[in-house]
Amino acid sequence: MSYKVTKAEASPEKFQTFEDLEVYKGAREFRKAMYAVTRRLPDFEKYELGSQVRRAAVSLTNNMAEGHGRFHYPDQIRFFLHSRGSLEELVDDLNTCLDENYLSSDQVAKLKEQARGVLILINGYLRYLRNRSSTVRESDGADSDLIDEPDDLPL
Repeated sequence: MSYKVTKAEASPEKFQTFEDLEVYKGAREFRKAMYAVTRRLPDFEKYELGSQVRRAAVSLTNNMAEGHGRFHYPDQIRFFLHSRGSLEELVDDLNTCLDENYLSSDQVAKLKEQARGVLILINGYLRYLRNRSSTVRESDGADSDLIDEPDDLPL
């Protein structure tokens, strides 16, 4: 699945905010699902693990918003890569919930499937941004490890 630009999105008359992006909408739904997970944690985990999950979940969507507000494509790409890192962190938090029996394997599998859908959207949007930018590959090397990451990472 890749990010596709619709006619409405390509139209210069329509200003697009980050809230209009399908990738943001998917990430927002996942963030809400992860917040719901924190409400089901045992009391002794609500501060430690719960706080960690909430920070990563907010980082997922905050970085998309901030990246969308950047003028240069390499900056936008960098922030969406940070979002992808936060998503991977949340998948690891789901593994912790499974290992500690805070969630059933079915619940974790469903959330991981949702995370996979968000990953696909992020990778598609990164591909879109890379294709739009003629300067992304003209890095001095300092950011090349961030920019040239594989597009399809397994969950």
